[in-house]
Amino acid sequence: MTIEINLLPWREHLRERHRKRFYLALLLAALVGVAGGAGLTFLSQQQVVAQQQRNDRIQRQMARLESTIHSIGEYEEMREHILERIEAFGRLQYGRTQTVHLFNHLAENLEPGVHYTHLSRRGDTVRLVGVAESNHQVSDQLRALAQGAVLGVPVLSEVETEMDPRYRRFSLSVVQLSPASGEEP
Repeated sequence: MTIEINLLPWREHLRERHRKRFYLALLLAALVGVAGGAGLTFLSQQQVVAQQQRNDRIQRQMARLESTIHSIGEYEEMREHILERIEAFGRLQYGRTQTVHLFNHLAENLEPGVHYTHLSRRGDTVRLVGVAESNHQVSDQLRALAQGAVLGVPVLSEVETEMDPRYRRFSLSVVQLSPASGEEP
């Protein structure tokens, strides 16, 4: 007696089970792939959104810094303007005393027989016109003016005889020294 075993249905059943498992694994892999792709896409979109927010924050900070820099520039201009005003006030204040020093120096160093008839000042240059009894008195007056600390070396422009031959009319110019040039009046 021979027993014949038919293994065909069993093999087919096993193949069917393997095929179902394969399709299930394939479906599961596809689902995992799609879910992973969707997850990576979502993650990258979140990173893009986060980076965009950081960029926006940086842009706002830059705009704030630019306005601060602009206001600092305005403050520096205002500071320069104020410093110029302070310097102008200082020059005016200094000029008030310089006139007094000039007149005191001219009066202290006036030689006998010399008289000033006209005095004018433009900037630091002082122009004097006067009369003297002799040329010698004019030279003495020039030396006396040069010896002081208020005026520089005088430059004689002209000496001429007046209608009265006893008097000499002279004209000179001299620079008034300031403390900025190293001289203290």
